[in-house]
Amino acid sequence: MKKAYIFLANGHEEVEALMVVDLLRRAGLTIETVSITGDKMVTSSHNVTYVADRLFEEVEGDLVDLVILPGGLPGTTNLLAFEPLMKMVCAHHEAGKLVAAICAAPSVLAELGILDGKKGTSYPGFGTKIENFVDAPVVVDGNVVTSRGLGAAIDFGLALIELLVDEEKAKTVAAAIQYR
Repeated sequence: MKKAYIFLANGHEEVEALMVVDLLRRAGLTIETVSITGDKMVTSSHNVTYVADRLFEEVEGDLVDLVILPGGLPGTTNLLAFEPLMKMVCAHHEAGKLVAAICAAPSVLAELGILDGKKGTSYPGFGTKIENFVDAPVVVDGNVVTSRGLGAAIDFGLALIELLVDEEKAKTVAAAIQYR
């Protein structure tokens, strides 16, 4: 079965994270929320506190099918500052695994060089950091998936399902949530 991790730092955008978790789980995929804070309790940019499934220390070194970075501030900055995670994201990219980021978080992929020569999107204020910026809700270029932000979180999650399973499963999940 396909497996994904979504990494949570204090100050992340909770809807961008939890919408993706919800959609992937509806598709029957295994996705775990992983706190990089050293504590399973994580607080979002809108002061919503909840419990992550795992601590980074428990998954460090794992190679899974997909790693995801949600946006939000200062969450994105906190993700970028956590070097062990940046090494893990780069290792996934180099192994050809899916690497995904939404909202401000694609700027992290740009900073790491993962978006070099690739098309990508992000929250508009962070688009200048992406060499080949595309104004679209979701952009898939090879094994890298980027998304504009909260308003595109459903499209982002469905795109990930399509890549991990297939288009039919993404359509089934979309229909189940009455999306479009």
